[in-house]
Amino acid sequence: MDNNRWPESGEFVVCTVKTVTDFGAYTLLEEYGDKEGFIHISEIKAGWVKYVRDFVREGQKIVCKVLNVDTARRHIDLSLKDVNEHQKRAKIQDWKNEQKAHKWLQFVAEEANKDPVAMQDLQTLIMDEFGSCHAAFEESAMSGADAFEDIDIDKNIISIIVKLSQENIKLPFVEIAGHVDLTSDMPNGRDLIKDALREADSVTKDDDVEIHIAYTGAPRYRIKVTAPDYKVAEAILKESSQKAIDKIHEMGGEGIFYRHIESIQA
Repeated sequence: MDNNRWPESGEFVVCTVKTVTDFGAYTLLEEYGDKEGFIHISEIKAGWVKYVRDFVREGQKIVCKVLNVDTARRHIDLSLKDVNEHQKRAKIQDWKNEQKAHKWLQFVAEEANKDPVAMQDLQTLIMDEFGSCHAAFEESAMSGADAFEDIDIDKNIISIIVKLSQENIKLPFVEIAGHVDLTSDMPNGRDLIKDALREADSVTKDDDVEIHIAYTGAPRYRIKVTAPDYKVAEAILKESSQKAIDKIHEMGGEGIFYRHIESIQA
């Protein structure tokens, strides 16, 4: 890791507990060249703490929040109590992802026959541009070489990064859904509703967008859209449901749309 980098106040960091004392714990920050941080006993846990060792032990991996950074004194104050379970899980996952990305960069160096100094410069450039190495690989998996369009990186290295990212990263997708109530009093009402649903499924979409329409109980039909991001998904869901409603209205029936968020898949 780059020893010149320092965390910022409010940032969550992964630490390894180095030494436990009566008044707190000293840790090493995994992402910042093993810089040392300190957790005062008052920041171990909410409420009174008698023995620090009841909550942390040497060698343990923990997630802390950065309270203060004094680069002149090379001192970092940390808090363990200010990290909830959700924040802890999210940070650990980000850290694991970044570890994988650094290994991929090592593969890039070997494949491109680059020396460690050159790859350190590349890593610094990538982190400056994307915020993290894993973010660069994610962007590469989605956009290919275009992800590095405005960055001064050797084309051979870019092609290796793109290949690695597309082989190793599962692209994130979102799923959103809504319901349409379609009714018709016509004798052939069931066929008219089928026509309206076929119209809903006729929306022009990219290869990475899917529409699933399912019957959930009269008069309700569920339209689920899977897409790379919410903006695209929302647009497709809106167009699809509107096509169904317009079609059933055109044929003398009634249609109403209800919005419902399904889930996010990482």
